[in-house]
Amino acid sequence: MIFLCVNQTSLKNFLQMLNRGIPISVSLEPNFKNDTSGKLKYNKKRLFNLSLLAILISICISFIAKFLIYLIDFITNISFFGSFSFADASPAHNTMGLWVIIVPAIGGLVVGLLALYGSKAIRGHGIPEAMEQILTNQSKIKPSITFLKPISSAISIGTGGPFGAEGPIIATGGALGSTLGQLMRITPNERKILLAAGATAGMAAIFGSPVAGILLAIELLLFEFSPRSFVPVALACITGSAGHHLFFGEGVVFPMQQQVENASNAALFFYSAMGVVVGVLAVATTKIVYWIEDMFEKLPVHWAWWPAIGGLAVGIVGYFEPRSLGVGYNNITDLLAGSMSLQLVVSLCLLKFVSWAISLGSGTSGGTLAPLLTIGGALGVMAGMVGQFWFPLADISIPLAALVGMSAMFAGASRAFLTSIVFALETTGQSNALLPLLASCTSSYFVSYFLMENTIMTEKIARRGVYTPSTYEPDVLEKIKVDQLATDNGITISDDMKIGEVRNWLQQEPDLQANYYIISSADGKYIGLLSSTTIFSSHHQPDLLIGSLVKRTQVFVSNTDTLKTAVQTMAKENVDILPVVSEQEIIGILTYQHIISVYNHGIDELETKQKHISLKRQRLKILLRGQKLVNVLRTRSHEE
Repeated sequence: MIFLCVNQTSLKNFLQMLNRGIPISVSLEPNFKNDTSGKLKYNKKRLFNLSLLAILISICISFIAKFLIYLIDFITNISFFGSFSFADASPAHNTMGLWVIIVPAIGGLVVGLLALYGSKAIRGHGIPEAMEQILTNQSKIKPSITFLKPISSAISIGTGGPFGAEGPIIATGGALGSTLGQLMRITPNERKILLAAGATAGMAAIFGSPVAGILLAIELLLFEFSPRSFVPVALACITGSAGHHLFFGEGVVFPMQQQVENASNAALFFYSAMGVVVGVLAVATTKIVYWIEDMFEKLPVHWAWWPAIGGLAVGIVGYFEPRSLGVGYNNITDLLAGSMSLQLVVSLCLLKFVSWAISLGSGTSGGTLAPLLTIGGALGVMAGMVGQFWFPLADISIPLAALVGMSAMFAGASRAFLTSIVFALETTGQSNALLPLLASCTSSYFVSYFLMENTIMTEKIARRGVYTPSTYEPDVLEKIKVDQLATDNGITISDDMKIGEVRNWLQQEPDLQANYYIISSADGKYIGLLSSTTIFSSHHQPDLLIGSLVKRTQVFVSNTDTLKTAVQTMAKENVDILPVVSEQEIIGILTYQHIISVYNHGIDELETKQKHISLKRQRLKILLRGQKLVNVLRTRSHEE
């Protein structure tokens, strides 16, 4: 360990001592050993309180989810059947004839007015808007979204909008979590966790899918996986799922008539190939939706009229195919049953897509999951029928093909890979479908990754210049200890030097100037850090001792701390250098250049191509060994 302690006697011979340094042993006060001001640890009590808040939010969201379904049914009954009833109703059974065309248009007009005079944030399907607030606005969502989003979505869906209830309840739950987070004194990261907890609790309350909700938070909202985020979200999803069982029943949302059998190898290969096709169509679906949105941007009318125009298109499509209207969860159940004719499946797939794409592109309020599941399920049924015709011995199951198509479409469009698989399992209870789902979603995700830069969830915010993290790699700083990088030589300034002497010394040696300097006492005790700005400030008299300027609390890191702790300490204290302390001794210095070197090393690991095994060299070794063996055999034969 080599340190240079600069004082009045050493200043004259500084250049000579620089090459060899002066070893010193720094003794620190006992109470300094227990000081943890330089270490940032998450308070477990805060995690406990955050978890309680997440549970409270999820309880509220469960009631809001039930209210939303009631409101959708109420508006549906009024709009299509003229009755004031909260009973479950589907627009597909209406008998309005041509009058059905204007109902979605009226709903779109009301949504446009709510967006214009309420909040423009109610437009869209919820998840991209929540992601944008997380990434750009410290998870702050307007409190008005908490009631404007469910009301606008209920009007949109209740008047025939081809959306699911999951998008609005996710947005509403996120808004409620964000609002509560803004009312309380918590950090932006904790507010993000409450937002994600509320959003995914809403999904669990609608579908009874807690694990899929947790994975959705990790893949699309949190962009991290840690106990402080995972625990509150998990508790919220469990509570939301309990709310689903209480208000909607304990059965799965999309029941299938019978348990699917394990897929054969031939069927598994077919489902994998089907995932490729669905992945291409998922990319095409995403691009068409945003192309339609671009077309609406070019219309010479105010954007508040766009939902009405989109609603008019929905009404026209709904006149020819009534099943394209409304939530359509029953369509998904029918597709999974495998009982629909090919003509009906093709009609539902195409017209549902046209209706949904135009309506979503118009900027109305609704969700994307249910339409994607419907379109993907229909594609799966059609592919399954073709597979049964061409490969009758492959044991292809139509219901399983529908389930695989649903999941693959969601995986390809959103690239929420794990969420897509687990959601299909939780909402159908088909555990034997795991391997086909894994195969098809992997294929779809693979194709989507290569053909599409952004997803249906991120394209909108990407156009606004918002970057969405796409990787969840462990922080390289958490894997490296401070003692692996800290240097064991450096400069300390004695606190008994005068300010003028230090100034002159630093001016004479510009190469040694830095932003911060470590100040020690005459006997080597660590005093603290001092900035160069403070040293050269004209407010301080040159005759004062340099130690009198130290006001900062003692900041340090231990040799066993990780570099992440060091970076957090540097950021909190706004310094670029830290003393490293071990067993009451300063054993080194850590600077920001060390941190940068770690990231450079990480980049090299990702980009530098290396070959550690040479096949040519191995062949030469084998040939040499063979030649030696031949020589030995020849020698033995001559001796005999």
